Amino acid sequence: MKVTEEDQSAVPVGEISYAEASAELDLIIRDLDQGLVDVDLLETKFRRAIEIVEELDRRIRGTRERVDALMPRLEAVGGEASTTEAGPL
Repeated sequence: MKVTEEDQSAVPVGEISYAEASAELDLIIRDLDQGLVDVDLLETKFRRAIEIVEELDRRIRGTRERVDALMPRLEAVGGEASTTEAGPL
């Protein structure tokens, strides 16, 4: 889903891709750093940034857990390949 800067905060963070959420966070940070955020929108931008950071962290932790769960399978396959490649002694 491609999100424009104007309507990006209307889309729940959980419904946009990791790359889009990261890009949106970069825009918010850039705007805050450059003083481009109207004071009336400051709290809204901060809240959105926090939502994005929490969602990205949740996704990273979830991916890490799934990869950690897969590692024994990969190591088992790697171990089998090592023994097969070495051949009989």
